[in-house]
Amino acid sequence: MILAFDTYYRDPVAHTVCIAFRDWTQPEPDAIYRETRSGIAAYEPGAFYKRELPCILSLLQQLDLREVTAILIDGFVYLDDDHKPGLGAHLYTALAERVPVIGVAKTNFATLHALKQPLLRGSSDRPLYITAIGIDVSLAAQQIGQMDGIFRMPTLLKLLDQHTRTLD
Repeated sequence: MILAFDTYYRDPVAHTVCIAFRDWTQPEPDAIYRETRSGIAAYEPGAFYKRELPCILSLLQQLDLREVTAILIDGFVYLDDDHKPGLGAHLYTALAERVPVIGVAKTNFATLHALKQPLLRGSSDRPLYITAIGIDVSLAAQQIGQMDGIFRMPTLLKLLDQHTRTLD
């Protein structure tokens, strides 16, 4: 099972959604999980993980990690080429390095060059930025490239974004 997470913030709550799917190419998720939490940490530049990681870990308690082959996050695994950990690296560590984590970011991160791979999808001239831990970044980019959809954002990740912004 592949999991993709995103969180939408409307202070003082965070709405986290996870979609689960079995194959990189499928257009529909197998399941959607949601959780709304209050008491969320304030945004801290350079330490975004402090805000989002607790939300992801809490929602992960609803799932059996033994079946998970990869986790996708909206963001970066690393923040620079010296392996400064971003949300993805902190998640990988919190999961005892058992599940590969792939970061899919829509905007570039200027301090990161060698540890990310730009990925063009569809006819877009704006790449997605792929980072990874526990899996080779080239393979991770290839898998994101295989995802369903003809546009820049894969169908499932666009669906995830839509569900995340819809508060229960």
